[in-house]
Amino acid sequence: MLMKRGSKESAAKAGILLAEIESLGQSPFTIMEVCGTHTVAIAKNAIRELLPKSIRLVSGPGCPVCVTSNGDIDRYLYLAAQKNVITATFGDMIRVPGTEKNLQELRAEGADIRVVYSTQDALELARQNPDKEVVFLGIGFETTVPTVAVSLEIAKREAIKNYSVLSMHKVVPPVLKLLAEDEQLLVDAFLDPGHVCSIIGIEPIKFMAEDYGKPGVVTGFEALDILEGIAMLLRQRAEGRSDIEIQYQRVAKPEGNPQAKMFIERVFERIDASWRGIGIIPQSGLGIRADYSPWDAARKFSLPVFQSRETPGCRCGDVLRGVIYPTQCPLFAEYCTPMKPIGPCMVSTEGSCAAYHRYAQRSVD
Repeated sequence: MLMKRGSKESAAKAGILLAEIESLGQSPFTIMEVCGTHTVAIAKNAIRELLPKSIRLVSGPGCPVCVTSNGDIDRYLYLAAQKNVITATFGDMIRVPGTEKNLQELRAEGADIRVVYSTQDALELARQNPDKEVVFLGIGFETTVPTVAVSLEIAKREAIKNYSVLSMHKVVPPVLKLLAEDEQLLVDAFLDPGHVCSIIGIEPIKFMAEDYGKPGVVTGFEALDILEGIAMLLRQRAEGRSDIEIQYQRVAKPEGNPQAKMFIERVFERIDASWRGIGIIPQSGLGIRADYSPWDAARKFSLPVFQSRETPGCRCGDVLRGVIYPTQCPLFAEYCTPMKPIGPCMVSTEGSCAAYHRYAQRSVD
């Protein structure tokens, strides 16, 4: 619990913030966090239980693994099953279920699937296996995209022709716009993702406050960060303001990271992308530019587009949109568990369902 783990100074600060939240939070206020790391931190520190009942926290589409559509999953499973291909992936993708199987099951059947910790590991695999095609599965938001862009720059410079990336990257601002316009989702304010905004800055998300009246606070990932972010949002409401502010000032700057943005812009271009439970969101994905087409796995392997159905009964899409809590899914805990996941929200370490299951979060009405 929050109060038992921090120092006396932290506990005192938490008490002050909670008192302020109690004072400013007398009337209903719904806040959505749009980052999987926030989701886990909120669950781990039982922050929902510490807040007044008038303050409602809902989780949004902040887990990149979770928002990857079934069609994209089936696409990379199809590629991973091909002969002469080494699939390089981060570990949280191994057990994400497609329509029929997952990467772990493919590996048991003989597919060459390697867990890597960085794109540099994937590049090294390509150097060490010149007779194999090494494909890195590019899944993530703006936070991880710069490292993928750098890997493609290196592959091009060194003429590493057996390395490629299957880009399923997504960007946050378009999905925020969709959430703001969703009449089914009654959200008053947003805890904006600290890691993403450390790359893109706040300019790309200012429209949320200016056009839709949805204030946001770019927030860090410690329990005190999250409490302060909530308090800052409540202050805005009390003062009649709607702004995008930065709580996470030790990392995130208003301008973001210019060099990282330069790499993204040089290598990637905006494309329409499919999000689980949401569908196609225009200009919300990142495709590899034509100058880097020899290292674009989708082009290199002429991959088909899969129109895959969602798993019957799984309400991962509604969880990602903040329409329901994980505990309101009929499959939660009984049929869908971390050991035998049905949906990706139960697989990823940043998934809402996994966080609720692990930290025994109670359902919130």
